Amino acid sequence: MRRLASFVSTASKIVLAGSVILGSTFGCATYHDDLVRARGHYDANQHEKALALFRVLEADIDSLSPGEQAQYAYLRGMTDYRLAGSSLTTNVSGGAADPKKAYRTNARHWLAIAAAIEKETPGGLKPDEKARLEESLTDLNKDVYGGAESIEDGAKKDEKKPAEGAAAPDAPAK
Repeated sequence: MRRLASFVSTASKIVLAGSVILGSTFGCATYHDDLVRARGHYDANQHEKALALFRVLEADIDSLSPGEQAQYAYLRGMTDYRLAGSSLTTNVSGGAADPKKAYRTNARHWLAIAAAIEKETPGGLKPDEKARLEESLTDLNKDVYGGAESIEDGAKKDEKKPAEGAAAPDAPAK
């Protein structure tokens, strides 16, 4: 009887240890699967469903590899960016609860994180995703910094303009 009890005790310890190891291994796969599923919704233009999955996955972003973290941040930011431009937010503006502004703010946050991760550990984003990220961040940064042209662009235009009252270089003399 003691041998059976000892065997059952040892077997239960092995099963418990195995389940802990398998649970931690498959736990990471679950986060990866959630990211893949959210990307599927994003690719299918089901942005509300994608955002719901991204919000659930957010607490576990540190369980993803750096490349997957860049993907998460990029997709999360682009989802918010697209929702900001959707028909759901075009007729609502102003006020403290402006959904378009909130989506754009979140989009800028997540896209900046994606850019930082990609700069630190390159390879998480495809070239077309990087280009789209830069375009979107440029647009979103106008919300914060304004849409004015850069000082260098303005200086170049000023060089081409004639001074007030002066004739243009190609203008015929009177």
